[in-house]
Amino acid sequence: MSTTNPQSDTQPDEGPRRSRWSRRPAEGTPAAAARARRRSKQRRRIGNVAALMAGLVLTGALYSTFAPAQAADEGSESTAEAAGRELYERSCISCHGENLEGVPNRGPSLIGVGEASVYFQVHTGRMPLVRQGSQAPDKPAIFSDEEIDQLMAYVQANGGGPVLPSGDLRDGDLAAGGELFRLNCAQCHNFVGQGGALSSGKYAPSLEDSNDLEIYSAMLSGPENMPVFGDNQLTPEEKRAIINYIQTITDMPDPGGAGIGRIGPVSEGLVIWTVGISALLFGIFWMGSKA
Repeated sequence: MSTTNPQSDTQPDEGPRRSRWSRRPAEGTPAAAARARRRSKQRRRIGNVAALMAGLVLTGALYSTFAPAQAADEGSESTAEAAGRELYERSCISCHGENLEGVPNRGPSLIGVGEASVYFQVHTGRMPLVRQGSQAPDKPAIFSDEEIDQLMAYVQANGGGPVLPSGDLRDGDLAAGGELFRLNCAQCHNFVGQGGALSSGKYAPSLEDSNDLEIYSAMLSGPENMPVFGDNQLTPEEKRAIINYIQTITDMPDPGGAGIGRIGPVSEGLVIWTVGISALLFGIFWMGSKA
């Protein structure tokens, strides 16, 4: 006679076990708080990833919109700049380098000097330099005005820096220009712009034959020992006043005869003393020889 085991015939009830594992923790319990923290952290991660993806997509869209036009602008070179590049590679590259970076013991960098420096150095004939020396002398310009404009365009486009002004450069106040000149320039260029000697074989050149743009560009670029007078040191109006003073005294006639440097009683007194004493001595000797 077979007997059945009641325990073996009874199937285990899995329902309560599944419900126990799938049941949410009650509100206000530590388990519920931990579950909320995990969900909050996951939401923040998802939000950060979404924000990052949106930023990357926006950056790519902006780059694809503006970068091609900018690259085209950078790659394009005007006719003047192309001609200036040819002139630079033919006459300037040996001293100032392929990329305007300069060559040690030959020539300084042209990055940041701007078209103002190019105009002054080339228009006054100081560049191209004939030979290395204590100072580049001024001489007749080698390049034409058109070629100078082309060199200016090339250097300005690739190195940047101060640009030449426009308009009347003599519309400043004459009296203020004289005061500013005596304060900032006379110690080197003489009180009337005749120039003077400096140390180590250098000198401040005469301003008698300088045009308005040469004087203005010299103040902007500071060639040789001359300091740079930017707009923070001398405003454009003050620069124009100085130019007005320089050109006024340069064009002013000398009704009394020779200007003798036009530096005032020092030179005049020296000439009077030398000529007067010489005349007196000549008269004394002449009268003595006749006696």
